[in-house]
Amino acid sequence: MAARTQHVIPEGAAGRADGPVGPAAAAAGADLPPKDRFSAGLEVVVAAAAVAALMASLVVVFVSVVSRYFFNHPLAWAGEISSTMLVCVGFLGGALALARGEHLGVSAVRSRLRGRVAEINEGLIAWVIVLVSAGLCWSGTEILSTVSGQTTASGLPESINFYPVLVSAVVMAAFALAALLRSSPRVLVSSAAVLGAVAALWWLALLALPMNAHPAPVSLLLAGFVVTLVIGVPIGFALAFGALLFFWFGGSAPLALFAQQMEAGVSNVVLLSIPFFVLAGLVMEVNGMSRRLIDLLMLGVGNRRGGLRIVMVAAMALFSGISGSKNADVAAVGTTLLPAIRQAGQDDKDAVGLLAASAVMGETIPPCINMIILGYVANLSIGGLFIAGIVPAAVIALALVVVAVVTAPRRVDSAAAVYGPRPSRKQLLRLFGGASTALVMIVIIFGGILGGIATPTEVAAFAVVYALLVGGLLFREMRPRPTVNFLLRSASLSGMILFIVAAAQAVTYVLTVEQIPQSMAQALVRLAHSEGTWVFLLLCMLMLVVMGSVLEGAPALIIFGPLLLPIATQLGVNELQFGIVLILAMGLGLFAPPLGVGLYTACAIGGVPMEQVARPALKYLAAIAAVLLLIMFVPQLTLALPHMRGLG
Repeated sequence: MAARTQHVIPEGAAGRADGPVGPAAAAAGADLPPKDRFSAGLEVVVAAAAVAALMASLVVVFVSVVSRYFFNHPLAWAGEISSTMLVCVGFLGGALALARGEHLGVSAVRSRLRGRVAEINEGLIAWVIVLVSAGLCWSGTEILSTVSGQTTASGLPESINFYPVLVSAVVMAAFALAALLRSSPRVLVSSAAVLGAVAALWWLALLALPMNAHPAPVSLLLAGFVVTLVIGVPIGFALAFGALLFFWFGGSAPLALFAQQMEAGVSNVVLLSIPFFVLAGLVMEVNGMSRRLIDLLMLGVGNRRGGLRIVMVAAMALFSGISGSKNADVAAVGTTLLPAIRQAGQDDKDAVGLLAASAVMGETIPPCINMIILGYVANLSIGGLFIAGIVPAAVIALALVVVAVVTAPRRVDSAAAVYGPRPSRKQLLRLFGGASTALVMIVIIFGGILGGIATPTEVAAFAVVYALLVGGLLFREMRPRPTVNFLLRSASLSGMILFIVAAAQAVTYVLTVEQIPQSMAQALVRLAHSEGTWVFLLLCMLMLVVMGSVLEGAPALIIFGPLLLPIATQLGVNELQFGIVLILAMGLGLFAPPLGVGLYTACAIGGVPMEQVARPALKYLAAIAAVLLLIMFVPQLTLALPHMRGLG
């Protein structure tokens, strides 16, 4: 049997284990070939630039808010600088994620290939990334020549937002080419030959067909996206490749629009809340806030029947209200509670299933990143979505707790077996004091957003600054190496998410130009009128469950949210209610077996094979599905709070 082939472009999922800057860390002092030293050095430079852009955007937003609220002196330039820094984080962070192997992709086929076929497939993935980068570079050069000499409202060059696009394209091409050069010459040539043969066959087929029989230009996008997604190309690059084929060969839009649309996808400052909330979640791991909060929960309910499971659901709910990143929540709770569950003699496979299901619950707890993304791409009130998601999340939490307690062993979980005897009064006060810092952070986020005091981006910036101050001054746990590591993880994770958003914006533009939303709307409206609105809702729910599983979550919302929401409102469904249904359905698919990457993440953290977790997880996922149906057909569960606030 052939050995497992080394991936040319590492699979994204849980990141790499070779240090904070991937191969660059391993390269320190190592005798590497020149091309590997070049890649390692380039990764260090890109990492430094991405982190610098992330921290610069944080400083600009924080200073701008302080200046406006406390000194009544708004900074006119802050918005444009923040937008530029966001583009830098999106594209340079995306390049960093590529170097670190942290881009998400569908691995169902890729992970099963062996031998020469696997090697050629790896080469194809790298070539696709090279082509996307080359197209982005070419398109970026064209748009730079177009905007040359133009200035923004505050006098900055209009081209300032396109230089990060161009630089990142060159860097990503360099990383992919370096990966190809590390493979054997046979792989390099064979994969290029396969790619060339596919292109030649397509071209010959077009020549053989009469003009009126040529496929629609949008079929290029769909074919390119589906094929590259199946072979394992990271989702952001698969989306970008499909859009690139349309712009290059579709003929109805100039190539310059490719870079312009991708840049436009991540230039809105509302998206800065994504990297800021990612920062907030990861800094909690470093400064000890997450550990202290879990200790407090253990003290409260750890000794009850199913207590450890209740703690897991409660911890996921609280952390979801801080970080916005499901991976950060799963990592923070899983790494702390799963060892305790094993030590107490409980079933760790069931616990991992509950951990994954609890992450689905967190999809509608503010400030979930997917709510921010859907609000942005579908032009929904992000604050309205935040408020609308609270009651559904509470109902799901209650359902999970009931299932967890009913199916728990009859013997009481022994928190004492895990944490020792009950702490003294002095230890209790210290525990309450430490945990209260995390609770204050939750108050800052919820109070700021739900009270209308500040925008989600501004609240996120304050939350990060607060967490950094608590960790550095109060807990004194912000040691240099973990701090550098979490900054790199933040830049890489944020870049990966934003790059997907950018690529999806290009796809959305193509679909709009080709009038796909209008055609879909007409078909679905006819279906709803003939079969009933409930059939439309069920179809949308099933579609998002499947697409959430296949497209790894957020891309499903980015693509289908703007398509389906106008249809739902046309049929009389409230947009906030429908948005929450879409988000929960996507989350259900993201954490459902057999494809949900979120479930694999939970399994990786728990060290348990997915096959052993799938069956225990089904009862929790079934409870969530039942609540989802309830939310779908009882609008008051979603709309009661928004109506009280005059929203929706």
